[in-house]
Amino acid sequence: MTATRLVPVETLHRIVEVATRAPSVHNTQPWLWRGGSHTLELFADRRYQLSETDPLGRNLTISCGAALHQAQVAAGALGWSTRVARHPDPAEPDLLAVIELSAGVASPTAQESLDAMDARCTDRRRFNAWPVPEERLAHLARIAHQWGARAVALTDESERYIAERLVRRAADQQRANPAIRAEQEHWLHRPAGDGVPAGALPDQVERAGRHAHRFEDAAREVHPGAEVEATDGLIVFFDTHDDPAAWLRVGEGLSAMWLGATLDGLCLVPLSQVIEVPETLQAFQVEVLGSLAHPLLLVRVGWRPTGGAPPDRTLRRPVSEVLELV
Repeated sequence: MTATRLVPVETLHRIVEVATRAPSVHNTQPWLWRGGSHTLELFADRRYQLSETDPLGRNLTISCGAALHQAQVAAGALGWSTRVARHPDPAEPDLLAVIELSAGVASPTAQESLDAMDARCTDRRRFNAWPVPEERLAHLARIAHQWGARAVALTDESERYIAERLVRRAADQQRANPAIRAEQEHWLHRPAGDGVPAGALPDQVERAGRHAHRFEDAAREVHPGAEVEATDGLIVFFDTHDDPAAWLRVGEGLSAMWLGATLDGLCLVPLSQVIEVPETLQAFQVEVLGSLAHPLLLVRVGWRPTGGAPPDRTLRRPVSEVLELV
């Protein structure tokens, strides 16, 4: 007897299509999906792991967690309920999650969520000068918490100063490393459907505050005593464990937070460099988190720029390359 496919192929295709719009480090899109009669399985694709800056696969797993969140939201918007088993098979560590799909009812905010995921992008331009209220940052942290991640806004001036100093130190160390520079350059201006196009990067005038983005090679002038942009918000993701389970939760929480920020007219820019460099990761853990938890990701939050053209949208590989139907 031939098994009945409970979920139409077109639905699986659409869910994965939306999931591939998720943010990923360097737009590497390090995921693979396998669709069954009523399931979607998410795998880490190690071919796209950054060996120099992400040898543990932390950023890769966070990226996959963001895609996992968007798949769940897309399924709900299309009228399908989801049940997720994360890391279901210890013998197969690259199988990050299995989504079980069953018929449900689309949420009343389905189209709004789909539109927000389509509009979301990494905007590295200078944020609007309006300060982000602490209650807005706390709201974003609560959104992440609802998806199993732990996040908190850094509102104390000394914590913000330390965080910014460590971000700069991490960026300087990475720029001084030829292997890391080569890895970053490999993901710039690629002809394929991944990587970071030139139009997605702001010039020196438009970039966010005084901070050079990670793909910028030119040395920047440092203004002593002006390291912190007062209107920026900073939120750190943390956990008591620094392991794949925590990384996947961070990815889901990051994507949920980003969706909420997009709906509120806010922008997010991940600052993963500070976690990628062992020295600054350890310093952040001790000096900012008081050795009580592991920092897993730092993000900058600000109001969406109102002037100038928006950045180019980063391309995505076609669904046919990342979805296998069985």
